[in-house]
Parts: sequence; structure tokens; C-alpha cells
Amino acid sequence: MNTPVILFSAALLLSLAGCGEEVPGDKSETGALPAPMGEITTEKELPSVLTEGLTVEEKSDLMNKIMPSAQVEGPTPEEKFLKLKKDAETGDAKAQNGLGVMYYTGEVVTKDASGKIMNNDPAAAAGWFYRSAIQGYADAQFNLGLMYANGEGVAKDEAKAVEWFRKAAEQGNVDAQNNLGAMYYTGEGVSKNIAEAKVWFKKAAAQGNADAQANLDAMK
Repeated sequence: MNTPVILFSAALLLSLAGCGEEVPGDKSETGALPAPMGEITTEKELPSVLTEGLTVEEKSDLMNKIMPSAQVEGPTPEEKFLKLKKDAETGDAKAQNGLGVMYYTGEVVTKDASGKIMNNDPAAAAGWFYRSAIQGYADAQFNLGLMYANGEGVAKDEAKAVEWFRKAAEQGNVDAQNNLGAMYYTGEGVSKNIAEAKVWFKKAAAQGNADAQANLDAMK
């Protein structure tokens, strides 16, 4: 019998302070249209073929319908960082997790001890995840568990990964539930327990997690 492949949720939960934050890496523009041949337009302009004969008000209305986000200027990464840092330093758990995400993804310009600019700073990320996680913030607990599982920003420690995944899973964090199930299945950081793995896979699958459902299917 072949050993089933167990899927592991390996992406940070990118929840930031405030609603409607853009997930790093998503550069798509909703409704963006290619410009006609011979005409150059910016991403916030409509090509003339769509606006010919329209009044200013009609053009504005069409712009809002086709590219509603083009009219709204969001905060710059620097502004977002400063806001998160200010809130994080007051103890806001959600902001602390968001700040950790920015350090992890490289949205924050950071330097090492020699002054060299680094692409990202996993150690700083792990520190902020920890500050948030000890306050009981589930997303940060999952993120910290992932850092321990992968050995990013902290020494690899599968037992600690299990510990933090469990804390998040018990709060209903679906990715942590799947990962906890995976670690029980493989016996990484915890004694192997297929029955317990199935319990956590079922909890995650019941919330619609595709990886957990695939794991259950693989175990059949």
C-alpha cells in the first residue's frame, strides 16, 4: 500500500490591522483593460474608445464601474508600517501580527548588524508574531508555529510548532487544524497518532479547507 501524501498549509496568514488590506504579492487590477493599438494609457485611465462622446460626469461614472479601486489611493507601505508599528507598540495583537507579516514578506526595509539591506527579516517577524501569539491571537499563533516548523527566524523546533498550531487550532484556525493533523499523521514534533490526525483533518475540512479534505481522502 502506498503512503498517502499529506498536504501541509505552508503560507503565512496575512491578516493586517484594518479591513480590505491588500495581500502582498497580489498585483492584479480588477477590470483592467488593454489599451487600443497606438494609444498609451496609464492603469488609472480609460482608453478613448470607451470614453468618446461621454461627458465628464459619464466618464467618471464609467471609471468607477470598471475600475472602482483606481479612484482610491491606499496607504503606502511606509504609511502602513508606521501605523502598524505605532499600534503594535501599544500592545495591539492584530497590529503586531500585521507588522510581523511586513517584516516576513519584505515590505519593510530592514538592515542587518553590518548595515546591509535585507530582502526580509524573519527574526523580526518571529518576534512580533510571538508578542501577538502570547496574547492569544490565533493568526499569529499559526504564523509562529509555521516559523518553528520551517526554522525561519527561529531555530527549527517541531515540538514548539505543534504547541503553537494547537493553540491556534483550538481557537478554530483552519490552517492550524490541518497542520496539526499533518504533524500527528507524520509524527513530527508529537507522537504519531493517526486517529488524532483524522480528528483535526475533519475539523478543518468541515470549515471548507481543501488541503484537509485531500488529506482525509488520501487516508481512505
